[in-house]
Amino acid sequence: MASNGAVSDSGLIVSFGEMLIDFVPTESGVSLAEAPGFLKAPGGAPANVAIAVTRLGGKAAFVGKLGDDEFGHMLAGILKENGVNGDGINFDQGARTALAFVTLRADGDREFMFYRNPSADMLLKPEELNLELIKSAKAFHYGSISLIVEPCRSAHLKAMEVAKEAGALLSYDPNLRLPLWPSAEEARVQIKSIWDKAEVIKVSDVELEFLTGSDKIDDESALSLWHPNLKLLLVTLGEKGCRYYTKHFKGSVDAFHVKTVDTTGAGDSFVGALLTKVVDDHSILEDEGRLREVLKFANACGAITTTKKGAIPALPTETEVLSLLNAP
Repeated sequence: MASNGAVSDSGLIVSFGEMLIDFVPTESGVSLAEAPGFLKAPGGAPANVAIAVTRLGGKAAFVGKLGDDEFGHMLAGILKENGVNGDGINFDQGARTALAFVTLRADGDREFMFYRNPSADMLLKPEELNLELIKSAKAFHYGSISLIVEPCRSAHLKAMEVAKEAGALLSYDPNLRLPLWPSAEEARVQIKSIWDKAEVIKVSDVELEFLTGSDKIDDESALSLWHPNLKLLLVTLGEKGCRYYTKHFKGSVDAFHVKTVDTTGAGDSFVGALLTKVVDDHSILEDEGRLREVLKFANACGAITTTKKGAIPALPTETEVLSLLNAP
């Protein structure tokens, strides 16, 4: 595996946004205050997606900003070890790498407490972007945390525009983290401010409820988020699998049942798998049979990711996925 991330001849998937360290309690089902200790787990949704891609044999790069500190260099090292191209990483000498304390409740769901005041990722400026790298993307993936404050918001909009002009497939996972936003209303407005640019959008059931203001998880609710540029809308439903919507067809794909330890990174694993499979052949998005196969593969990736603590350590290889798919 080459250190520049050139692991295959497949098209480059560029992930834009935050990378941080999640501190996960050593004991599940306790509050942050009660946790006897914490495990250091590298994370941040866009970075997770990039590593999910390379674990599956795809080609990925990460664009973002880390603190010029031990944690920042550790994270950059983790990307490199996993074959992710780091030519888009900047280091900030004045701000720290972001930290998040993540509680795993007894039901496997999470609560977050963030340390970003401001963190380095929030300070990425448009002029610091590696535009050549972004222009070489066949798919460009991003979330919404990079929209919260300037200058990162402007950097996000610029990167998205450059990728779009270069013909990349734009992929958006809002990855709602309400504690980071000034208010729920601001989160809703900003998440939707770039909605009509993306061609692939993945939302969780919780995000669907939040964005539509409805407590119904149904086709009508999902399709209220449709826009003309969209090729594929996905709603992930945890242990109930996922639903998919395109211009011409819609349906659902069942989940794989595994022993869930921690749901961190499952959605990112799902997105990484999807992008790896479609980056070189967008026609899959218009062929229901092939799309269902890809989503089955993506569901398997998400399921495997929930069987270990932390996101990046749990992201599967293709061999692991195939053994789950072929299990009796």
